[in-house]
Amino acid sequence: MDFRLKPVAFSDLPGWTEDDPTVLFSAMARCRDHIVTTKPYRTGSLGITAADLLPVFSAAAEITPSGPLQARAYFENWFQPYLIETGQGDRGFVTAYYEPEVEVRDKPDADFRYPFYRRPDDMVDIDDANRPKGFDPYFAFGRMREGKIEEYPDRRAIDQGLLEGRNLEIAYARSKVDVFFIHVQGAARLLYSDGSVRRITYAAKSGHRFSPIGKLLIERGEIDPATVSMASIRNWLTRNPDRIDEILWHNRSYIFFRDAVVDDPELGPVAAAKIPIVAGRSLAVDRLIHTFGTPFFIRSDSLTHLDGGRPFARTMLALDTGSAIVGAARGDIFTGSGDAAGDLAGNVRNTADFYVFVPRSIAERFRHGEG
Repeated sequence: MDFRLKPVAFSDLPGWTEDDPTVLFSAMARCRDHIVTTKPYRTGSLGITAADLLPVFSAAAEITPSGPLQARAYFENWFQPYLIETGQGDRGFVTAYYEPEVEVRDKPDADFRYPFYRRPDDMVDIDDANRPKGFDPYFAFGRMREGKIEEYPDRRAIDQGLLEGRNLEIAYARSKVDVFFIHVQGAARLLYSDGSVRRITYAAKSGHRFSPIGKLLIERGEIDPATVSMASIRNWLTRNPDRIDEILWHNRSYIFFRDAVVDDPELGPVAAAKIPIVAGRSLAVDRLIHTFGTPFFIRSDSLTHLDGGRPFARTMLALDTGSAIVGAARGDIFTGSGDAAGDLAGNVRNTADFYVFVPRSIAERFRHGEG
């Protein structure tokens, strides 16, 4: 591993005594229900298993915290915090994402002509059992064609009509750029002209590696790295409509969606952990390292606009993942739904300290940094 775990006390967590993690109790209950009724979460290389988390989630289900003090006492009783120290000595890094809202139509017309697609029926999951020889181990999906698995075509091929006529369209948006950024976020609320709302979330992807277009624009000298953000990238695309395809096709990864019904509109979309995520308290992590449901405490002195000018210091649950989220101390904060949440998310690129909460029942085996 290119990181180690340093045991610390809760009193060592900057901002811990001001945090109110009460909202996480209902999320932990949903994690427990998923583990018990559906299937356990896959264990990350750190070594925390769903079985390790189940007793602490069950204990949380028996508590209705009367306030922040009691909520923090639960975590202090059941978990041992560890600071994640990277092998290079660097601090962690956080970005943020949100659930966009976008106007759509059921059928295409002159204005609404850019589709959101369902997963194609010729797409297959790839694992060690069926991965063709020499196939990039990164690919989790491929295309079954004439009895053989091959790479699924990329964004350019799909944009140029590869999937037309196969009845895979969920809805049509007005802007190709809107569709692209919803691919990046992985979920959306679709707003129809009759006032109805439909939620979609990630179902699969073409398999190609995520290639950030912001990085491309920086390398080409089109955007100042000091000011790059979702807003500045969108602004550049608006000012250069003739180059939109050129830039978007640089990111060969293409996302497919499915319906994701969430009864409570205050909750976020159903994400990778298969439960609705919670604004400001859900963290996307590297699922190869971390197990969904694991609590973290994230502290960033430079990230202040999410908490009224105060340094960000919150207990969070690992409930999602993403192609760009790589490393033990790398996270993506879910800020909520709609344009206001998008404004908050677009400006988050901050160093941060990551503290992982390990159940006390297994904490001893992490004492020397091994999982």
